[in-house]
Amino acid sequence: MTDTNDKLEVTRNNARLQKRVAELENAITERKQAEEELRESEEKVRTLYDSSSDAIMLLDEKGFFDCNNATLQLFGCASREEFCSMHPADLSPPLQPDGTDSMVYARNNIAFALKNGYKRFEHLHRRLDGTDFLAEVLLDAMVLGDRKVLQARVYDITERKKAEEQIRFLSSVVEQSADGMAIADMEGNLLFVNIAWVKMHGYKKAGELLGRNLSVFHNEEQFKDDVEPFHRKVMERGHSTGEIGHIRKDGTVFPTLTTTTIVRDKNDNIIAIASVATDITERKQAEEELRESEEKVRTLYDSSSDAIMLLDEKGFFDCNNATLQLFGCASRKEFCSMHPADLSPPLQPDGTDSMVYARNNIAFALKNGYKRFEHLHRRLDGTDFLAEVLLDAMVLGGKKVLQARVFDITERKKAEENQEKLRVQLTQAQKIESVGRLAGGVAHDFNNMLCVILGHTEMALEQMDPAQPVYDHLAEISKAAERSADLTRQLLAFARKQSITPRVLDLNDTLAGMLNMLRRLIGEDLDLSWLPGTELWSVKVDPSQINQILANLCVNARDAIEDVGKVTIETGNASLNEVYCADYPGLCPGEYVLLAVSDNGCGIDRDVLDKIYEPFFTTKGIGEGTGLGLSTVYGIVKQNNGYISVYSEPGKGTTFNIYLPRHTAKVRAMQKEGPAEQITHGNETILLVEDEPAVMEMATMMLEEQGYTVLATSTPGEAIRMAGEYSGEINLVMTDIVMPEMNGRDLARNLLSIYPNIKHLFMSGYTANVIAHHGIMNEGVHFIQKPFTIQNMAAKVREALDSE
Repeated sequence: MTDTNDKLEVTRNNARLQKRVAELENAITERKQAEEELRESEEKVRTLYDSSSDAIMLLDEKGFFDCNNATLQLFGCASREEFCSMHPADLSPPLQPDGTDSMVYARNNIAFALKNGYKRFEHLHRRLDGTDFLAEVLLDAMVLGDRKVLQARVYDITERKKAEEQIRFLSSVVEQSADGMAIADMEGNLLFVNIAWVKMHGYKKAGELLGRNLSVFHNEEQFKDDVEPFHRKVMERGHSTGEIGHIRKDGTVFPTLTTTTIVRDKNDNIIAIASVATDITERKQAEEELRESEEKVRTLYDSSSDAIMLLDEKGFFDCNNATLQLFGCASRKEFCSMHPADLSPPLQPDGTDSMVYARNNIAFALKNGYKRFEHLHRRLDGTDFLAEVLLDAMVLGGKKVLQARVFDITERKKAEENQEKLRVQLTQAQKIESVGRLAGGVAHDFNNMLCVILGHTEMALEQMDPAQPVYDHLAEISKAAERSADLTRQLLAFARKQSITPRVLDLNDTLAGMLNMLRRLIGEDLDLSWLPGTELWSVKVDPSQINQILANLCVNARDAIEDVGKVTIETGNASLNEVYCADYPGLCPGEYVLLAVSDNGCGIDRDVLDKIYEPFFTTKGIGEGTGLGLSTVYGIVKQNNGYISVYSEPGKGTTFNIYLPRHTAKVRAMQKEGPAEQITHGNETILLVEDEPAVMEMATMMLEEQGYTVLATSTPGEAIRMAGEYSGEINLVMTDIVMPEMNGRDLARNLLSIYPNIKHLFMSGYTANVIAHHGIMNEGVHFIQKPFTIQNMAAKVREALDSE
């Protein structure tokens, strides 16, 4: 019995022993797990500590005992051991900027932070290479083990301080913006706030905020969690947009979507920061519960409006919601199953293989820490978009990975392209305008000389027997002068200084009357096709200008066709909206009559198209063209507030489309020109005012030959004096428009006080706006264009004298 009891006791003891062993094994396992978790946690903290771009160090009253890599870089130390062997005062010059002893200054700030838990101050530091830099230092007290220590963050603010010395005032912010706007110096002190910013934060006047620090809008937690990271992004990139919490005057907190940009002076120094904030309270209310339940990093990551993703050499392993929206993915799992090259078309715009391009950029960023580039991406629905990609290398869980930010820049690129296109068009328009002014000035002076040549030649021919040998020479001189006059008329048309008398026309009727002339012009080998539009609207144009347009365009079409071919003239009504006009700068929405001239000739090369309207530009051989045809057409169209465009394909042909504004008045029947009238003589007295002596002498001779009494002078002042002293009646003043002292119209007005019934005849090498608006003759004005013949002048003088 005793043996049985002993055995039973041994069994019980064994059982208790085994149970105890099991308990010890479980305890050891749990301790190891806890130690492993602690080790992993410490490793993560160490990783974040070392990967931070901020210089962070740990110290106590004795000095430093730890630091991160950014600290070594900032002070130029080779190792933690080297850094930790120094006291804070060793990393400073002997004196601070205000003359304080650096060692005393450092010791006092450390003692204050150890006692009060926190200290923020500025300190002049010195690197190991001897260079000084001004820093902002943040000391936070913490307990490590059983002792109280300090964590220090050091920020180099040298450049910021330099810029602050140059800040005086920054303005030009739109005061009435619905978004809150603020400008602050680099210390965060407010220089400017608009009304929206004031009201958004519950204040009444801007004066309550000016001079105060931006920190008034944030509590300590917001400043640490939101503002500081956001500010770093701004300083790194020059601008950033993010959601930042703000505090109103009454203490209530509200979320904003804030865009902050650094402001630079002309030397590229940062002088201020400008922020635009939108109250997004309503939008954020729906997200509040989710935002508060998630980790802080995850919240910032997912609430960002930027598409952000994490990847390594193998591909993606995380992304935020903006990424899913940008690429059209349903879930993170779907997105992370793809390689970057899978989200691109096969080739980039420059022909590079997308997979090779993505791989090279990823490798570069992993090696160098950063890469910024443009990439053509493709969404899951097959649509492509151009993006700006920012790759930042970082260490996560012991391995080097990339954070990618992708921005769709399709609209930005379109805007840049449109801006460049507009810039080129503006440059071309300014070039043509400048050439036009030059051409008009040349034509004016040239017409004065031609007037003398034609006048004297015509008078000489009238006094000479045609049988004399010199008669034919004079006739050739006259023909050459008339051809030169035609050239100057073309220059004036281009410069929009041609004298015109617009009429309300049915363009179909006008063109139909020109077809025989045009067929003779282009020759029998070319087919002229006439396609008139039905129920065509009216236009108001000088018929002679329609003649010039068609003649020039048809001659160009003829010269573009080598053997046989076809020239097509067509008309039609065109109602143009803003969408259509957006592609044709200078063309305004409205109702137009379209005149199109097409040919199936050789076409115009693309590199020549930008120059075709320049005067004297021609692709024809020497002696085959003046280079004034299309410039004349361009000037006529612009003078009539129209628009001209050209479409051409080399080897296939060219089409010119001319849009003339619709005129609502009814078409008046055009009177046919009768035979030329005979020169009519007279006996009236004419006051002739011309500042060009040769023209004045010639005109005097012409008028006197017709029986008129002529009082000639070269200046307006002399003309007024002569009129006042003349004892008889002066019936007509014939005056140049552009003269010294005063213009011709002002002279005519002055003479009315002496001779209330005096008639006026203006003459000029081109029409100035004193008597014509954009070359369109004012009603009741008598005008003769230089150069003129005896017959022209005689008819115009008689017309002016006989007018009411």
